[in-house]
Amino acid sequence: MKTIGMIGGMSWESTSSYYTMINEGIKEALGGLHSAKIALYSVDFSEIETLQHEGRWQEAGEVLAQAGRGLVQAGADFLMICTNTMHKVADEVEKASGVPLLHIADATGEVLKADGVETVGLLGTSFTMEEAFYKGRLTEKFGLDVVIPDEKERAEVHRVIFDELCAGKMVSTSKERYQRIIERLEKEGADAVILGCTEIGLLVKPVDSLVRLYDTTAIHAQAAVKMALQ
Repeated sequence: MKTIGMIGGMSWESTSSYYTMINEGIKEALGGLHSAKIALYSVDFSEIETLQHEGRWQEAGEVLAQAGRGLVQAGADFLMICTNTMHKVADEVEKASGVPLLHIADATGEVLKADGVETVGLLGTSFTMEEAFYKGRLTEKFGLDVVIPDEKERAEVHRVIFDELCAGKMVSTSKERYQRIIERLEKEGADAVILGCTEIGLLVKPVDSLVRLYDTTAIHAQAAVKMALQ
């Protein structure tokens, strides 16, 4: 079994979900008392959030690159960044570490294509929804047509992530707003919707929507299990 290098803490609430899902996946695959071999570097999210909103992506990338190098020194065979937004610096982290990085958009794109999805809605931070590093990758590598909420809705999705979900707050009215946004994305042609922030799956579950929802945390964790066992 390979050792998984997890760069987490963005936020720690979703990182704990990753840890649980990966270990459950290994146990299901191997049985008995098996659990995953994991090296975890958990950053201080407050520092990363400041760099994000000040546009200091190079510095944020250096923080994660340092974390990646540390994980490789600790024995990691491959890395995963346990958040969608920071995949903006995924290439830099992979290059600095010298080991493969399991990209969350690639794992998600492969599942969507296998399920026959052609047009997909995307929810996440404003960075993830608006910039090319994520939705552009889904289009270029997997041929997916990606639709996003309007400007006002994007601002609300972003606010809920940082003000509530990353602080461990699950607010029922926010869940209802997310559900309405998901319904509108379907009306715009989305066959399914990506929960493209690792915290959104803590608030909105597949049973909460008639539209197919793809939780990137679960997909990324499942892909990590598969890679660890190859």
